[in-house]
Amino acid sequence: MSRGSVYRDEGVVLRAMKLGEADRIVTLLTAEHGKVRAVVKGARRTTSKLGPRLEPLRHVAVQLYEGRNLDTVIQCETLHPFAAVRGDYDRLTRALALAEALDQIAPEKEPVPHLHRMLLGGLRTLEAGAAPAVVGAFYWKLLAVEGLAPVVDFCLGCGGIDDLVAVDLHDGGAWCRACRPAGGGIRVSSDVLALLRAVVSGGLRDVLALGASPAVTELEHLATLALEHHVERRMRSVRLLDAR
Repeated sequence: MSRGSVYRDEGVVLRAMKLGEADRIVTLLTAEHGKVRAVVKGARRTTSKLGPRLEPLRHVAVQLYEGRNLDTVIQCETLHPFAAVRGDYDRLTRALALAEALDQIAPEKEPVPHLHRMLLGGLRTLEAGAAPAVVGAFYWKLLAVEGLAPVVDFCLGCGGIDDLVAVDLHDGGAWCRACRPAGGGIRVSSDVLALLRAVVSGGLRDVLALGASPAVTELEHLATLALEHHVERRMRSVRLLDAR
């Protein structure tokens, strides 16, 4: 697509930031163009029609003008506001954690329809309920589909599948009790290892249906550490969950 052309797409608003006195820059994860950063002119004026439609976590259809560094939103229509998610603090913070992860992982202007579908699936899960496991499961699934998740099916040392007790983010795998070096990896329970395997092997729906539990908390903690290891920054939205 050449600069100066007009194009249409649909996407979810990942974040928004102020620009100048009245404008805003929004970051969208689109279905066909990947991550797109665009200016919304006059978005912060009370008379703006575009501004309220381009708040974070809204699913929108947009028309944009291709710019040198930033595109410009010309038109916008709300496809789904996810009002139930944005109106509940717990669900909102979890949804923002999903959006922040994709903002870090998704490339700009490269089609990643699978990530767009993942985000919509996560938001629909949160719209249906609190979903305490959604952040941990989403992060681990995201790492898996991008080929970044540690392998937790066998031991890095002996290749055995029994008595796995730690996950090593640097070496990208698990250690059994006998092979684990001193201080090697992050200690994990067998329950969490089972959840990690379920997330990537067809059991994601069952994991998302789980209520709050120590294993779900541990899953979120480990998945967050793994994601932070790869993006080399802390996930600020997850810290909001920790601070509740």
